[in-house]
Amino acid sequence: MTPPPDAPLASPAPAWLDERRRAVAARLGDPTLPSTDEEVWRYSRVADIDLDEWAPAPLPEPGIPGPVADLLAALPDRAATVVVRNGVVVHAEIAPAYESKGLYAGRLVDGPTGDDALGSVAGEGPDVFAALNDARLADPVLVSVPAGVAIDRPVLVVDWVDADGAAVYPRLVVRLAAAAEVKVVDWHGSADVAALVCPVIELDVDRAARLGYTNVQVRGPRVWQVASQLGRVDADATLTSAQAALGGEYARTRTDCRLVGRGATGDLDALYFGHDSQTFDFRTFQKHAAPDTTSNLLFKGVLDDASRSVYTGLIKVDKGARGTNAFQTNRNLKLSDEAWAESVPNLEIETNDVRCSHASTVGPIDEDQRFYLESRGVPTEVAERLVVAGFFAEVLEALPSQEVVALVGAAIAERLTTGGAA
Repeated sequence: MTPPPDAPLASPAPAWLDERRRAVAARLGDPTLPSTDEEVWRYSRVADIDLDEWAPAPLPEPGIPGPVADLLAALPDRAATVVVRNGVVVHAEIAPAYESKGLYAGRLVDGPTGDDALGSVAGEGPDVFAALNDARLADPVLVSVPAGVAIDRPVLVVDWVDADGAAVYPRLVVRLAAAAEVKVVDWHGSADVAALVCPVIELDVDRAARLGYTNVQVRGPRVWQVASQLGRVDADATLTSAQAALGGEYARTRTDCRLVGRGATGDLDALYFGHDSQTFDFRTFQKHAAPDTTSNLLFKGVLDDASRSVYTGLIKVDKGARGTNAFQTNRNLKLSDEAWAESVPNLEIETNDVRCSHASTVGPIDEDQRFYLESRGVPTEVAERLVVAGFFAEVLEALPSQEVVALVGAAIAERLTTGGAA
């Protein structure tokens, strides 16, 4: 395989970005994909990925695709909006009242932070897919909030893919300066196309800042997605990150949350609902590198038909991280005998004076709950829908941007009712 080609840009790349991409491509050479012998890829479907099957995405047509316009209409209360189509920004706007406060949302190459924003959290990336993103990204997006500024409406970033047979490498960088505050909705959608999508999301939260990040993944049924989400949380800052995963044939997200300053907090939540032959693959790393830090993780999934889920998580507490509080919970509900879930939580603790725990469950709907509803005249299929809705309620209530709860809830209800794609 030849070295990664230069990705197209909506306008010529600045010299620093072009040089960065070329340097990463030279370092990668002929990329070698990981093996399931590696613990972090165990149980995955990485062996089914052939990079040669996917072509670079062509430059998209200008304008906002119809389904994206419908989404914007459903979420009208926004501080800023960025629409990315096949890896290229096709629309960006900031409400004047927030632009005057210093909020920026748009193409990173036009943003206020310069080239130091790209890779400030991800570095060279945790795996070859993140490195490929570095080499082949077309038009990275930046959301930036200056020190002391609180944005009281969400920033919406829509990542839309409609190039059939393409490999797409979206990049989102969110940077909050000290004591800043914002909520970001990162919506991953697509047309009914076959595509390989490898997003990288960098979340940089400075001292005493507060970031609420919500990712909604509703890719089409023929999309394969391998995503990396990397967060850095400084002293007394809080990162609240939530995922709602409903789409894709194979959808993997690696989530790294590094608590690097004293008193930092990272809350990680996710819900996922598989049907047909879908696979959801989650790998999480809660890294406590400073004292008196706190992380809470809750991932809850429902699996129907022959769908599968994989969860492996690690809480890592460094020697200098006394006073750590870290919790990790993964719960899976099976609606079908053919569904399958793997759940492997782990702890690695190098100091005393910590409180850490992990838990995981995999099982069918509780018979007592179903019987309770059936005994009061509720039909079996309706009883199952009510149990699933209640199972997800805890995560839905914790989504940082409650504006999307109705949309996510409607997609879950439709799947429960019809078994169709979200």
